[in-house]
Amino acid sequence: QEHLVESGGGSVQAGGSLKLSCTGTDSRYSTYCMGWFRQLKGKEREGVAAIDRDGATTYADSVKGRFTISKDNATRTAYLEMNNLKPEDTGMYYCTAGGVRPCYSGSPYLASAHWGKGTQVTVST
Repeated sequence: QEHLVESGGGSVQAGGSLKLSCTGTDSRYSTYCMGWFRQLKGKEREGVAAIDRDGATTYADSVKGRFTISKDNATRTAYLEMNNLKPEDTGMYYCTAGGVRPCYSGSPYLASAHWGKGTQVTVST
């Protein structure tokens, strides 16, 4: 059963922007911690950003100041706005969500919750 539906990936030139979205399929997701992980080529999976039910956000150091996570509880949708993209941001981005605490970027508890299928982000020079 698909719990999270992602969209918004694509290809962009360095310095460009993309906005990912992730929608939970039932009402539980309006109160869940939601976040994004990414799998970059040749690297370990890493947490990118997370947002808790009250809107508190955390980010990986590599994306601070460039990426913004937000959430609309009414539509159960989390967004990841990515600006000033770099070629090293290229990879698969996965949405995760769960009733986990604490809620923070890269949380192993969040990594063990529900996952979307992923969306590809490609940044060219």
